[in-house]
Amino acid sequence: MDLHLELHGTRLRAGLTGALREAVRSGRLAPGTRLPATRALAEDLGIARSTVTECYEELVAEGWLNARRGSGTRVADRVQPRRPKPADDPAPRPQHDLEPGAAGYADFPRAPWLASAKRAVGAAPHTAFGYGDPLGRIELRTALSEYLNRVRGVYADPAHLVITSGVHHGLGIAARALRTEGIDTIAVEAFGLDIYRAVLHDENVDIPPLMVDTRGARVSDLGDMVEAGAALLTPAHQFPTGYALAPERRAHVLEWARRTGGVVLEDDYDGEFRYDRRPIGALQGLDPDHVVYFGTASKSIAPALRLAWMVVPERLLPAVAHAKGRVDTVSILDQLTLSDFIRTGAFDRHVRARRLVYRRRRDELAAAVAGRTTGVRLVGMAAGLQAVVSLPAGTEARVLGAASRHGLAVAGLSEFLHPAADPEWPSHDAIVVNFASISDSAWPRAVAALRGILP
Repeated sequence: MDLHLELHGTRLRAGLTGALREAVRSGRLAPGTRLPATRALAEDLGIARSTVTECYEELVAEGWLNARRGSGTRVADRVQPRRPKPADDPAPRPQHDLEPGAAGYADFPRAPWLASAKRAVGAAPHTAFGYGDPLGRIELRTALSEYLNRVRGVYADPAHLVITSGVHHGLGIAARALRTEGIDTIAVEAFGLDIYRAVLHDENVDIPPLMVDTRGARVSDLGDMVEAGAALLTPAHQFPTGYALAPERRAHVLEWARRTGGVVLEDDYDGEFRYDRRPIGALQGLDPDHVVYFGTASKSIAPALRLAWMVVPERLLPAVAHAKGRVDTVSILDQLTLSDFIRTGAFDRHVRARRLVYRRRRDELAAAVAGRTTGVRLVGMAAGLQAVVSLPAGTEARVLGAASRHGLAVAGLSEFLHPAADPEWPSHDAIVVNFASISDSAWPRAVAALRGILP
């Protein structure tokens, strides 16, 4: 066993005894930890074995160590490390976490994923254990190409697919690539994730807001943003309001892109989950030359995989490849596993099973909200992993306070508003509730708690 110790001073025995005592006291050597044999430690430190033996004997006598024949010398179990007292008590964790942005971690398909991992690693060529293609493994790009063409209506040539470690990673790559094309202003939806706005800000990109209403982003405003060369949208299911981009607005934004040479960045974050309406195909399928498509495994499987993808127009592919780097930065073994997971149909089966669960929860959430005070209603319920509970004017802060007191984590709609959004634009009080991020056993109690905080 190896053990790192720093000896100070000229008295070897005193220095070694003090170093070991402090390592135990601070918790660096936990109770029960077995120490190296006296001969081995003496050789590692370049000192006499007798010095180590005397040190161990002294610490045993003091109660820091235990020595038993046949089991070696170990840190005494009764020794508790000295830890600093926290300045403030940490905030209690919510009992029910319904914050938007995540799928159910308990629903990870462990057995099928392990089976895919075993097959993928077993069949992988020796070259798969190298640094890899910067764009990603061709096996995954090919599997995703077939899947996206079939399920989302995306025109996805494997040569135009780029694997990333998340949408935020891909968004940063796209921003750097667009800057090389002279585009340094990207319009974003007025309601959206602040982390994406932060990513673009970090890339020195200006991000003027496009207002959002019941028909999605108001893309007609792009005509007045002469400096904007791109727009980041969630057309199939606006985050977090839940509205789909209206057909005439879909046509309008593509016409704008063709006319100006602009680029639409399409975030299809939960495209697999549709309930009361027919699936809305990806915008990219209508104009692959002007749309960069983003998809992710974070919502359909789990964010821990750190796997996402971009489908990039040919004219932007060299700039995107250069912006990503010279070697693949995403786990190659996980890419091969996801490729098998898709190819064998396990991905489709998993998504269909989760879709049934999420639809049932959505219906139960709707029933819980029904009959509340006038002004309380659900919107954005036809798809996705979260819903917006519209509230009477002036009640959002009060409802959020009640949620915190009842151990319920939800988000206020105002939390997602762009800081530069037009203050005169009509808005309303609401909370955003994620019905996919909690276990089946905890869901009924979470719904009851939610019902109790609504007006």
